Amino acid sequence: MADSQPGDRGSRPNPNEKLVRVFDTEQETEAMVVRGLLDSAGIEADITSLDAVQDVLPGVGGTVILVREEDAAEARQLIEEYRQSPEEIEAADGLSEEQPE
Repeated sequence: MADSQPGDRGSRPNPNEKLVRVFDTEQETEAMVVRGLLDSAGIEADITSLDAVQDVLPGVGGTVILVREEDAAEARQLIEEYRQSPEEIEAADGLSEEQPE
């Protein structure tokens, strides 16, 4: 980023940087939620649509989230934590709270 100060990474990843796909979905709303999650963690992300000609490739398409290569591992970890359902978290909490009689 030519106009950036050293250490200032801007609001979106520079397309000339190495970007890595960390998330894909058919639901744009889910991609927006995940992008917000990454943004709140200080990871800049870019959303890209994968549109295909529906006459040729019906059902193909979706949305992907790209992040800088150096942020990919942290982004994937955050996404994995997000994907854990509340039921799984509650079940794990319930098991740890049970005490043998």
